[in-house]
Amino acid sequence: MRLKTFRPLTPSLRGTVLSDFSELTKHKPEKRLTVAKRKTGGRNCHGRMTARGIGGGHKQRYRIIDFRRDKIGVAAKVEAIEYDPNRSARLALLKYTDGDKRYIIAPNGLEVGMPVMSGPDAEMAVGNALPLKKIAGVGTSLPIHNIELHKGRGGQICRSAGMSAQVMASEGDYVTVRLPSGEVRLVHGDCYATVGQVGNLDHINVMLGKAGRSRWLGIRGITRGVARNPVDHPMGGGAGKSKSGGGWHHPCSPWGKLAKGGRTRKRNKYSNAMILERRKK
Repeated sequence: MRLKTFRPLTPSLRGTVLSDFSELTKHKPEKRLTVAKRKTGGRNCHGRMTARGIGGGHKQRYRIIDFRRDKIGVAAKVEAIEYDPNRSARLALLKYTDGDKRYIIAPNGLEVGMPVMSGPDAEMAVGNALPLKKIAGVGTSLPIHNIELHKGRGGQICRSAGMSAQVMASEGDYVTVRLPSGEVRLVHGDCYATVGQVGNLDHINVMLGKAGRSRWLGIRGITRGVARNPVDHPMGGGAGKSKSGGGWHHPCSPWGKLAKGGRTRKRNKYSNAMILERRKK
């Protein structure tokens, strides 16, 4: 992926940095592998707003992605690299020898025509999916992504652009994995992961440049709490600029939940035993 900048002919173009999409080889998705994506406007099934700042945006179709990689032992070739409006990573369209086509998250270095396979006997090559115990047996220097936490459920970790984890050790049935956040945790050795780092590495450097481009993505503007009335937010009110009526209030949500430093993870969550080292030291 390469980035493109613009001559500052307008204020918005001055700070705009976008992808040139030169790595894409196909510009329309496989219709059979897409489903309609309905807009919610941030509202749940009862019509109540549960996520603010969501609405509008360009019409999109959801791409069905093979996170499970359960075509064990069936060879495939990369037919195309495509754009996905629903995520930061690119997609690779695989065509298997039996004629089946599936999308996977495109790792860095995967190109059209390259062979891909999943299973315990697959080679340790970019794009191949193997059990973690097989990857740990080869070495700990390989980056991995699309990691399963429960066998057969499909990859849940390291799926965003540029993400990768690292196998650190193997002991018994479990493998120690260091995640991008810095957390070190145990994952069962039978769980699958894909070799390589997720592609589209320069996504972090993209600058939208103007508020309108956020609206195209379905992101609406929201008002600061201190700029609202007391009836609308705990931090609202006061004459002029004030910290909620003159007294200092810790930043919080519209329902009074403290916003910074509060722990949100359940104290007795079942997977606590799997975490060897927290991301927050």
